[in-house]
Amino acid sequence: QVQLVESGGGLVQAGGSLRLSCTASGRTFGTLTMGWFRQAPGKEREFVAAVKWDGSRTYYVDSVKGLFTISKNNAKNTVYLQMDSLKPEDTAVYYCAAKPYGSASATGGYVYWGQGTQVTVSS
Repeated sequence: QVQLVESGGGLVQAGGSLRLSCTASGRTFGTLTMGWFRQAPGKEREFVAAVKWDGSRTYYVDSVKGLFTISKNNAKNTVYLQMDSLKPEDTAVYYCAAKPYGSASATGGYVYWGQGTQVTVSS
């Protein structure tokens, strides 16, 4: 079993930045492919970014490429999502997810989920 706890959400003006963190416990972090997803009001949850369990590869949804950066610190059992140049359409609840040795390029297959952290971008 893996427990995931997100932090770092909040209110920011358009053009601003936020860094989300997700700390995992319960399983060797180095075996987990980590992903970030988001769900805006009235919309389905969508994939945002993922990092392979060994940190060697990252993947992003097209809308955040060049703006968001996902990184994984195995020593701290933490994955980060640095979000720059935020837009009002980035407003959503952001969820951290994990899958053991999973493919980072596949957006499905995540087994463990956090509770989510709210990100609100004002115009």
